[in-house]
Amino acid sequence: MPNLTKRVVDAAKSQEKLSFLWDDALKGFGLQITPAGVKSYVVAYRTEAGRTRRMVIGRHGELAPDQARKLAAAKLSEVRMGRDPAAERQALRAAETVADLLDKYLAEHVEVHNAATTLVHATRVVEKVLKPRVGKIKLASFGRADVVKLHRVLADTPRQANLALAILSKAFNLAESWGLRPENSNPTRLVKRYAETERERFLNMEELARLGAALDEAEAQGLPWKIKAEGDALKHLAKDMEARRAAVSAPGIAAIRLLLLTGARLSEVLELKWNHVDAEAGTVAFPARKGGGRRAHPVGAGALAVLAGLPRRGPWVLPRDADPKRHVSKEVVENAWQRIRAHAGLDDVRLHDLRHTVGTFAGQAGSNAFMISHLLRHSNLTMTNRYVSPDADPIRLLSDAVGARIEAGLKGEKAPAEVIDLAAAKRNRPPKREPEQG
Repeated sequence: MPNLTKRVVDAAKSQEKLSFLWDDALKGFGLQITPAGVKSYVVAYRTEAGRTRRMVIGRHGELAPDQARKLAAAKLSEVRMGRDPAAERQALRAAETVADLLDKYLAEHVEVHNAATTLVHATRVVEKVLKPRVGKIKLASFGRADVVKLHRVLADTPRQANLALAILSKAFNLAESWGLRPENSNPTRLVKRYAETERERFLNMEELARLGAALDEAEAQGLPWKIKAEGDALKHLAKDMEARRAAVSAPGIAAIRLLLLTGARLSEVLELKWNHVDAEAGTVAFPARKGGGRRAHPVGAGALAVLAGLPRRGPWVLPRDADPKRHVSKEVVENAWQRIRAHAGLDDVRLHDLRHTVGTFAGQAGSNAFMISHLLRHSNLTMTNRYVSPDADPIRLLSDAVGARIEAGLKGEKAPAEVIDLAAAKRNRPPKREPEQG
């Protein structure tokens, strides 16, 4: 029997049936190879009752041979003390639930490998959608029928149903890798996803005018109270109640204006610091989509004017009223948006639709998909972006043109009929400075 080194394990070949290589240095420690070529480290032993047990420690690649040998030695030490590690693991698996797996998935995978926004969205689906419906089901017994039932329950919201299915699929793949489920037992396999209809909603010029009026009113004097009382209850309210107004969060209003004038994502606006803003260069360093730092991005004059009008109370462009050391919360902006959109009669418009509006206006201004992808900082042209370095001047002109049209809409004015000559912008831009030698 060979000593299980990395070279030996890498060279081991699969057979027609399940096969094993046993280590000559540690009795009971071995390598299991499936006919498909999957290699896993195992430990084999005999219990005090005389029963033969074999348990998987982990997959090759996730564990090095020396790491697996140490784990095997620990398990064999437990056996010498009269314990049965395989039976204990089986009992633990029987007690674990789908909720336990989802918690482990969030903590050990999403939080480690994905962006913070992905963690927020995944946590919301886990807590609001998955746990209430399947969280209490035992992990060992959760099967395809459970997945199909869940998917059907969520049929009215196909996007949410597919997202829940994707999270379950990844979590159960990891469960196999973690030794919590048998290999090739993912219950989401063969469950067909629903077709999704992309929601297309953007503001037209008349809607922009209503939104602009609502923003101006909220900024200047607050918005009227929303009175829900009826009948006798309405009689007992103060006579001037309908005339009373409530303030709207100033950072919330500013965030909405910046969303419209930059096409940024809400998280990008919330996380903006003053050292990300270069007013002289006319750029804002927005965060990358999935890590990797920030990149200066040209913005229009309207966005720069909003930024110039904001007080500097700390590092954040939009600080909290009570704690300037923290940026304003998403909930504050969403609350401001709920009130403003209701006052403007735009009840079906989401905050993210402001970004759609910017993209739509950019397309109507004659820009191509490549330019729009840079205006909105999309991540789906990654391969192209590696080889193409867009000029800042055309993007700045595009950003200015879109911003000017949106500003005109907010003021109820006619949109400027402006055609962007990108070729001229490239011809007239300042020559690039050669790097200094030495």
